[in-house]
Amino acid sequence: MTTFSDIVDTALEGTLVGSFTRIGASVRRSLDAWDSEPLPSLEGRVAVVSGATSGLGLVTAQRLAALGAHVCILARDEGKAARVRTSILNDVPGASLTIARGDTGHLDDMRRVAREIAARHERVDVLVHNAGALDAERTVSPEGIETTVASHVVGPLVLTRALLPCLERAGSSRPPARVLWVSSGGMYAEPLDTSRLEMPHRGYDGVVAYARAKRAQVTLSEMLAERLASRGIVVHAMHPGWADTPGVARSLPRFRAMLRPLLRTPNEGADTLVWLAASRGLASTTTGRFWLDRRVRAIHKLSSTRASDTAAERERLWRWLATVSGEPETWP
Repeated sequence: MTTFSDIVDTALEGTLVGSFTRIGASVRRSLDAWDSEPLPSLEGRVAVVSGATSGLGLVTAQRLAALGAHVCILARDEGKAARVRTSILNDVPGASLTIARGDTGHLDDMRRVAREIAARHERVDVLVHNAGALDAERTVSPEGIETTVASHVVGPLVLTRALLPCLERAGSSRPPARVLWVSSGGMYAEPLDTSRLEMPHRGYDGVVAYARAKRAQVTLSEMLAERLASRGIVVHAMHPGWADTPGVARSLPRFRAMLRPLLRTPNEGADTLVWLAASRGLASTTTGRFWLDRRVRAIHKLSSTRASDTAAERERLWRWLATVSGEPETWP
């Protein structure tokens, strides 16, 4: 049965500005009564959040800690992570927080970090892939992978696999373990094309590279959901809308200047991510979905990108990821 809320949401979804800005967040919060009941406690749960020193990651870490989770702050800069830990403790006295230093674009870092986390914690209930890069110039990871792809796609895949035993132990309970990916609306403009995923030096465009990585990320989220469903692990991707974060200010200054009054706050942008981590409703009983403002969304808006998303191209992406990551194609 279609409700008034569904009609308004569909109208908002038909626009970019109405849907992705704070307008969409505000209207949907009211229509769907997000604040009618608090999120459940995460006491006794362990959450690993990458890119947690600013923006969406910082808000997510803080809110998960306030719900009672032990939060592992995964960040490249240990000094920043320590300052964030102090800041969260000031806002959430008694919060349980640890730090893991590692660059998500560095595959050996991700394997080391996973070993350190596994040594501290028997289980990981929530793994949030939020860290990433949008750079004006092309660089490569220590393994020679274009940095945007390495930090958004390959490194998170390696970390997920390395933490699989911890996730499985959490997945044996209810609610299930969750792997959550923070994507971007930019991916709507790019088709799935493994051969073009790593942009070359010539003609490199950081915004396009970012959008292509985000497209691959959302596709990978769906593929992992299929592979991990039998292990009690839920996998989702989400779009935070257009949020005013330090990353946007640094990488997209013109975009920010034009839309700043309409940009979401980091708290508004992180809302669905925190909800996906804690909710015991649809977010825990389904897997492989793409979300914006607590509702499932299509991963394609253009016929051209939909046509590119074939079983053969997905298989090509999976094989390429296995090759560049050094991980087997078949997961144990």
